[in-house]
Amino acid sequence: MGAYLCKGCGLGERLDADALEQVAVREGKMTFCKQHDYLCSAEGVAMIKADIEAGDVTHMAILACSRRAKADAFNFDGVAMSRGNLREGVIWSQPDTDEARELTGEMAMDYVRMACAEVKYMTVPGGKVKEEFAREVMVVGGGISGMTTAIEASNAGYPVTIVEQSDALGGAMKTIWKRVPADAPFAEPADTGVEAMKAAIEADPKITVRLNTKVASTDGAPGRFSVELATESGSTESRTFGAVVVATGFEPYDASQLPEFAWGKTPDVVDQMGLEKLAREANGGAIKRPSDGKEVKSVVFIQCAGQRSEKEGHLPYCSGHCCLTSIKQAMYFKDTNADVETVVMFSDLRTPGAGGEDFYRSGQDKGVTFRKGQASEVVTGGDGLEVKFKDLILDEDTALQADLVVLATGMVPVSGPDPYVQLDLEQAKADGKEERVIQLQKELDKAPPSVLNLQYRQGTDVPHLRYGFTDSHFICFPYESRRTGIYTTGPVRRPMDAIQAVEDATGAALKAIQAIENAGQGRAAHPRSGDLSYPSFRKEGCTQCKRCTVECPFGAIDEDEQRYPVFNEERCRRCGTCMGACPVRVISFENYSVETVGQQLKAVDVPDEFEEKPRILVLACENDAYPALDMAGMNRLTYSPFVRIIPVRCLGSVNTIWVSDALNSGYDAVMLLGCQKGDDYQCHFVKGSEMAHYRMSKIDDTLTQLNLETERVQTYEVAITDIHRIPKLIDEMAATVEKIGLSPFKF
Repeated sequence: MGAYLCKGCGLGERLDADALEQVAVREGKMTFCKQHDYLCSAEGVAMIKADIEAGDVTHMAILACSRRAKADAFNFDGVAMSRGNLREGVIWSQPDTDEARELTGEMAMDYVRMACAEVKYMTVPGGKVKEEFAREVMVVGGGISGMTTAIEASNAGYPVTIVEQSDALGGAMKTIWKRVPADAPFAEPADTGVEAMKAAIEADPKITVRLNTKVASTDGAPGRFSVELATESGSTESRTFGAVVVATGFEPYDASQLPEFAWGKTPDVVDQMGLEKLAREANGGAIKRPSDGKEVKSVVFIQCAGQRSEKEGHLPYCSGHCCLTSIKQAMYFKDTNADVETVVMFSDLRTPGAGGEDFYRSGQDKGVTFRKGQASEVVTGGDGLEVKFKDLILDEDTALQADLVVLATGMVPVSGPDPYVQLDLEQAKADGKEERVIQLQKELDKAPPSVLNLQYRQGTDVPHLRYGFTDSHFICFPYESRRTGIYTTGPVRRPMDAIQAVEDATGAALKAIQAIENAGQGRAAHPRSGDLSYPSFRKEGCTQCKRCTVECPFGAIDEDEQRYPVFNEERCRRCGTCMGACPVRVISFENYSVETVGQQLKAVDVPDEFEEKPRILVLACENDAYPALDMAGMNRLTYSPFVRIIPVRCLGSVNTIWVSDALNSGYDAVMLLGCQKGDDYQCHFVKGSEMAHYRMSKIDDTLTQLNLETERVQTYEVAITDIHRIPKLIDEMAATVEKIGLSPFKF
């Protein structure tokens, strides 16, 4: 076991390197500690590599900058390594004054002790390379998203099977006359490109298309998904795939829920898909009125019909494409007859994308009228329609006459049933909550058919976010679901237009390929991509409580016949939520465990009560909170020198024993910094932060039993951008400790 101490970036000027070396050897029990002026330089790295090759070091503590810095330089195979954050975590977060020198030095010594303590309890993850694993991608859905995914994956060298339940590829796009242009000058409606994509797929030997087929069953994990495909005739086929991409698209909103707009009372009120049908029938000629076949002379497009509304049965969200689609459809009329009166009635006009503004200007140039108004009613009678609305510019009620009314009704994702509704229903029944049971049963009865028929304990399909769109981390991992190796793309993931769907599908294809290759090498998927560590447990200590099984956000833990946990390596994201859930602390990873963290916090020198130097433990999520702390240091934002920060994989991995041990060791406070939870979650492991908050909500009873103030343990939701807020939170906690006094456990 060896330590390597860097003196660059001001470390040598601010810290006593010789004293730190003595701490590493004497207290950290390192065999040696070598100093270097710039450890990340070619010479410094060569020194470390030489020691590794000579067999002088198998476990090393790098005492330099944050673990998030110089990752390429300090990337050594076959050794266990910890990082002591002396730069961002110490000298950059503390003032460079004579008064602060003593406390800064104490911080540095503690981080040396912590890094040495951590590496002692680490082993080198070996990983499990798979001899055989499937490289083929299954794409469920043959619309523009599904076809793009297949073409991109094939271009990268991977075989693909498209599973489409209808009798033709193309999805919603095959019913479209023209599409919004994807290329400059973004002035004219363009060909949909569906036929060209179909031709490319038919000519590609790596792409197989299964029409009139559904997925009857899906089991397994990345690299070995076992899938049963069922055809209309009733025949089935068993296949194995490496990854799955769900591209099931959308359905138009049910306009029958808009009786105020005369839907169903006259054929001259259509939705946007209905107008596409009329345009296809016209085939470039004048569009005819459905009721009598007369040429349309005036048309009103009502935007946000049944969407962006909180009324019951309406869609509360914007569907993203409708404004551009209405502009395009207005051009259908103008390109045939410039005298046709076309009015796009909107409350807010949204034209996303690189060419959105140009396309809008093109519509203006063609004579399309854009009127800011809120439609309230469409009245039938006579030789046309009357659209009543409030003019939002003139602030008056008025009306327009039209031959045809087009409703921009939005999109509803085809995402299958929410798997957690069934689980919630079972829990509500067990809890005897009758009203909740009735509510959930109604929701379940209205649920659409399953898309994947997953054989997972958590349900049959990919979990949902709000409004039925499939779950994904919008900010950091937009394609990824809670089912490792299963990705969603296109309008099933979020509202989007065709241009965005193509980009989205390209990303999903690349993510599916990454999942396949990671699985073959025994490496973790996102967000710890490449991690070779893997959870294990001591069977003799397991109480079979099932908490790890239930709390795993990714369905990576099942049970054997004796109810012991069975870890599914390929599904596991290495978040450690199971480790945090385990009440008897028998779950661990090779390089991350209850001991690697527990020994760090115990290694800190906790002063006695007479020194009046508190100690505050900060357990910081490595995905948001820890980077924010690093950036605070980079910006020279100072905070209390009494904190000692330990990064954790996810707040969900925090075991309550760490909090208990810290308090029993004399720490005066504990802070947990995790990601935002809830529907707008930013937790990279979806449920980790939520789980941690739930566990910590119960720790008040423990504090009360220990006669400790509940303020001593606090959990915070923070974002990676909170570089100014987090130092303030730390200083506020230090002020709280000063107010309530040092921990009585110091006495």
